[in-house]
This record gives sequence, C-alpha cells and structure tokens, in this order.
Amino acid sequence: MNAEMVMQELEALGKERLKKMYETNGAHEPLFGVATGAMKPIAKKIKMNQPLAEQLYNTGNYDAMYFAGIIADPKAMTEADFDRWMDTAYFYMLSDYVVAVTLAETDIAQEVADKWIASGEELRMSAGWSCYCWLLGSRPDGEFAERKIAQMLEFVKNTIHDSPERTKFAMSNFIYTVAVSYTPLHDKAVETAKEVGPVEVNRNKKKSKFLQASENIQKAVDKGQIGFKRNYVRC
Repeated sequence: MNAEMVMQELEALGKERLKKMYETNGAHEPLFGVATGAMKPIAKKIKMNQPLAEQLYNTGNYDAMYFAGIIADPKAMTEADFDRWMDTAYFYMLSDYVVAVTLAETDIAQEVADKWIASGEELRMSAGWSCYCWLLGSRPDGEFAERKIAQMLEFVKNTIHDSPERTKFAMSNFIYTVAVSYTPLHDKAVETAKEVGPVEVNRNKKKSKFLQASENIQKAVDKGQIGFKRNYVRC
C-alpha cells in the first residue's frame, strides 16, 4: 500500500463524532476522525514500514500522523528523527501518544526523553515524562537506575505546580506510574503524591481540573495492580 491508498482508507473510516471529539482535545484540520481500533486491520496488512510512516506523518493529517506511529520502525529512527516528529506534534495526543510511545520502543529512549524534559518546551517536556511512563510500565525494573528515578520524583515534587499545563498531566502520571509499575520506589512515589497534593490544571475556557495522583494510586492498590507491566507499548 502506498500513502495515497492509506489516506483513502483512513478517510473512509472517519466519523464526524470522533472528529469533533479529537478537535475538542486539540486536533485541527486536516483530520478524518478515525477510531484507533479501526486502524488495526490496515496496520496488519502493512506491518512496519518506516518510509511509509514518514510520508504519512508529513501529511499533517492527525489520523495519518497517528497511524504513522503504529507502523513506524522505532529502531530505524534516530534522535534527529524523533526531534523532527516532535517539531510537528502540535498537541498532546501526538506528543504523548504517538511520538513518546514510538520513542519508548528504542534503546535511546531515556537519553532523548531526558533532553526533552530539560527543554522547557511544554509538549517536549510532556512527551519526555510520558515516555518514562511508557518505559516504566513495560520494561523490567532492572533497566532503570533507582537513584535516577528517585531524583526525578524529587524534581516533580518541587516543580509540578509551576510547570506548563500539559506537562503537569504527564508529571502527575509519572508519579502514578512509578508507584504502580516500578516497585523499588513504590513507597517513595506514594509519599511524593501525598506531598504534591492536588495539582490544578487550567484549561482555556473550561473549568480548572485537579489532578490527584494519590487517589489514583490508592485505586490501583485496591485493585491489586502494583507491579503491573504491559506486554506492548504500541497498539
């Protein structure tokens, strides 16, 4: 399948209701409004295809960019490639659920995520923290330096309330993910969540939202989910 054929298939799968929902979350034209599950049959036919993924990502069409992440070959991508993808990831569903997810399947994930966290740019920071969430939630605990993750928790505790709005979501999720998926620092993450308390996120014209990592961690504890690891990062 070439890029034109994929675009035709995606357009045929588009739903107005989903298009409106994506737009509410920050997507803008061009987009079709395709459910992620509906993309799987096309992805099965194509499998991994980096050149095609690049073509689709470069269309600027939200659905095509999302699909590009599904068929991308992460190991064929360099740090420069990920930076280039981040340059056009214009809202969090691309930065955190396409670019960060794809990065999480590489050997350079932590190195690149660290640079993004230190960038001072809202969506790069968000993608960096999100990448760690995908990593911690899927890889063995032994792949991470406990001291480093502990320092990251301290950093979140000291800076989350003054961070950019979208970054707050990813940082709060980082506390939660460490508590649930990285058992060596479960207790420290629980303590950090308590010290951080509710985190207010301003959402343009909508009412402020309050993030409560402590409550979400407690729900995971009650459900016996501590130590949870996913088998796959990408769908």
